[in-house]
Amino acid sequence: MELDKMDENDWKYHGEGNKSLVVSHVQHPRVLRLLKYPAEDSENPPQIQNIVDFSSNVMSSLLGEKFIHSGEVVKLPLEFVRQLSIKVQHQRPAWRCDKVMDIYSGCALCLPNLTSPALHQPTHTPPLCIEIKPKCGFLPSPKHVSKDIKTKVCRYCMHQHYKVANGKWKRRSFYCPLDLFSGNRQRMHFAIKHLIEEPQNNFKVFKEGSDESPDMNSLLHHLRPYFLHANNRINSHVTRFAMVRTFLFFSGADGTDCDLPPLNTSVFPGSRGLPSDSVLFRILQTQMLDTLDIEGLYPLYRQVEQHLQDFPKERTRLQIEGPYNEAFLEKLQKCPAEDDGSVEYAVAKVHQYRVAMTAKDCSIMVALVQRQLRDFRPPAFSYSASILDLDPKPFDSIPRQLRLDQKIVTCYLRTGGALPKGPVREKEDCTLLFHPM
Repeated sequence: MELDKMDENDWKYHGEGNKSLVVSHVQHPRVLRLLKYPAEDSENPPQIQNIVDFSSNVMSSLLGEKFIHSGEVVKLPLEFVRQLSIKVQHQRPAWRCDKVMDIYSGCALCLPNLTSPALHQPTHTPPLCIEIKPKCGFLPSPKHVSKDIKTKVCRYCMHQHYKVANGKWKRRSFYCPLDLFSGNRQRMHFAIKHLIEEPQNNFKVFKEGSDESPDMNSLLHHLRPYFLHANNRINSHVTRFAMVRTFLFFSGADGTDCDLPPLNTSVFPGSRGLPSDSVLFRILQTQMLDTLDIEGLYPLYRQVEQHLQDFPKERTRLQIEGPYNEAFLEKLQKCPAEDDGSVEYAVAKVHQYRVAMTAKDCSIMVALVQRQLRDFRPPAFSYSASILDLDPKPFDSIPRQLRLDQKIVTCYLRTGGALPKGPVREKEDCTLLFHPM
């Protein structure tokens, strides 16, 4: 990539999340990730190198280096960034425009385009890429929570009620992370099925040249070319269940709501659990670094906060804002099992929580390419799995996390788990889209 010859017309809008916007090159399998922030914070943009260090030095060690693409920081011409911002603005969803793209630092992350895998060779069937944001896959210990409901209903399912009640989504998703992380094929099938039916921002399909909005039957129609034999006849055994089951296989699975038996973390993974080398297993193990729940963690956060008020220079030694290096990783890995009252223990638990929150908010990208072996033989698949969205969670976000947790639980208990009556404000449509690559 010749940085001095950058042209905004060579890049197109690819998508965005809460903290960054992504553009992809129209010819080469590369993307640029540019950070976003509230307009009032434009003079103090986030440090992009911290994101790379956190991903490559911390999350890579916990989740597996082969699944992580940390990227590299590049310095872009400011005029290119400004023109790019103007070009993509009209393509951004209205509800994402509360934050602006960083057009002042010129810094961006250059990454491989995971929706256009390098393993792809030209065939009659374009590559298919599935992105899943699985969320938290376990229930907290009753020892640290004030409301018993938190040990029976998962955070995601309670949050759905809160989001519908506040007009975030029109309908509630029946997807439950406990199903996806259960290691039970039937429950995992239900999880993927519900993600397809109500994807919200937890399930995306990237298919070359397609920008349709299909329902379930239309989705299956688009997927059928991946299950064709060389004679172009669909295998009679390929059903909706078989297609979803194939998704599970490529996610590294072995094998609906929270009223199903929850994952028993005391016996996990067990003989019927997730394979220990699978993507889902690694994500779940990292999520479970949160041993205290936000309620049990908050007093330790307050202890650290008070210590930093008394001794401001300790922020550097305790690595509150990094650097995210081997020493940071060692702090959270060697945390004592019991609270000894020290600030070092409190900091280690806060760091563990922040890492766990990143794992709870990450995404899995599975790229699937069909390879034809010989005539009259079923097609084979090449695939790659990656984990992305691995930014560090800010230290000072913990009070906000506690307030949100309290609002979610209060809303769920107030409504008795029932959806609000009457019309819901139409804010976000959660129809499944085929996102163009």
